[in-house]
Amino acid sequence: MSSRFICKGLIMKASKGFRRGTRRRLKRKTREKFKVEDFLRKFKTDERVAVNINPSSHRGMPHPRFEGKVGRIKENRGDSYVVKISVGKSSKNIISRPEHLKHVK
Repeated sequence: MSSRFICKGLIMKASKGFRRGTRRRLKRKTREKFKVEDFLRKFKTDERVAVNINPSSHRGMPHPRFEGKVGRIKENRGDSYVVKISVGKSSKNIISRPEHLKHVK
């Protein structure tokens, strides 16, 4: 199906929002609980982390295209962290809160 579809003679555009196309990607299991520990995690500079988006928290959420990527903590910025992730030949800096990051060995 294309990005447009006909509805009662009108042509409607598909949305192009931040969470577009992430119905299955940003969904938690039914019995997965809300944990305060996720929000209180601390990371050190140059520590390896994986981007693991928590869909219940919208603040400091990185773009869904970075879900599952591994990077290093560059610095902390307020309550958030700057994570350096290599994407292809370039590297990107992502600002994310601790509930969307997970320790990696």
